[in-house]
Amino acid sequence: MEMIDARRVHELLDFKGLIAALETAHQGGMPKQSDRLIYQEPNPQGQPDIFIMLPAWQPQEGILAKLVTSFPNNKARHNLPTVNSVYVFINADTGVTEAVIDGESVIFRKTSSDSALGSKLLSRPDAETMLMIGAGGLAPYLVEAHLTARPSVKSVMIWNRTAANAAALADKLGERGIAARAVDDLDAAVSQADIISSATMAETPHLKGKLLKPGAHVDLVGSFTPEMREADDDVLTRASVFVDHRQTTTRSGEFLGPFERGVIAPDDVRGDLFELCQGKVKCRQSADEITMMKNGGGSHIDYYVAKYLMDRHHGRPFTTSCAS
Repeated sequence: MEMIDARRVHELLDFKGLIAALETAHQGGMPKQSDRLIYQEPNPQGQPDIFIMLPAWQPQEGILAKLVTSFPNNKARHNLPTVNSVYVFINADTGVTEAVIDGESVIFRKTSSDSALGSKLLSRPDAETMLMIGAGGLAPYLVEAHLTARPSVKSVMIWNRTAANAAALADKLGERGIAARAVDDLDAAVSQADIISSATMAETPHLKGKLLKPGAHVDLVGSFTPEMREADDDVLTRASVFVDHRQTTTRSGEFLGPFERGVIAPDDVRGDLFELCQGKVKCRQSADEITMMKNGGGSHIDYYVAKYLMDRHHGRPFTTSCAS
């Protein structure tokens, strides 16, 4: 059994290659998976601590088990990351564990590439301005992944509830040669952005759909529980709505409340990444169309990424029978 550390993960999961691998994988089917298990422990100091388990199994090819925790108070109390995770990749022919993989690095690369694939399919090819809402650990990866999918982007705005964190992220991106700046006025930034990516733990929407400019693309990454939500009802009614997988609509607060109140219905979700990559639904249909994709993740995406990583680690071309 091998241990694959974060340095090796970042080396293997380059954005250009991973986005292409995800697009190839979505042209086929899904590995077998069961519902994710989520346990929450109330925390008197704020949002609950969360433990999530996700499995996926492609017979004769691979088994993936993902274990992840989200402890929102880690940074303040222990100076540790909020999200921690490990991936276990198992040979599906023998049942032998092949590798234990650093999970945080995979999550950063996987989640941002999922969003970037949505941007590649749905945002305007001539997009020039990006807004990143949130300045947590995932944010710099989302920016880099979106810029890989849309190299036309010339500038990036960063907004965060704690302004100092937005400024720090802008400086960090600037060191990488990315033209980034922190902004204080979220509403003004929303009205200027061609691509908006939001990755927060918000339970009250902060993204106002009435402010979206014609042709904007919205990438929603937070709200992975029924209680969480980043975008208001106007985003759902103004945008052509997509998800990375249809199952996302059954567990995210972006949809559950609006469905219940009749703001939109499940049939108003135009498609997911499988349908987009397979040409079953149309992508962007006009320059002024506003598009939105909710990035909900799922163990099938974790499996695709882990399989791509293992193939690259062993010097093999990426293959998965899911896409055959």
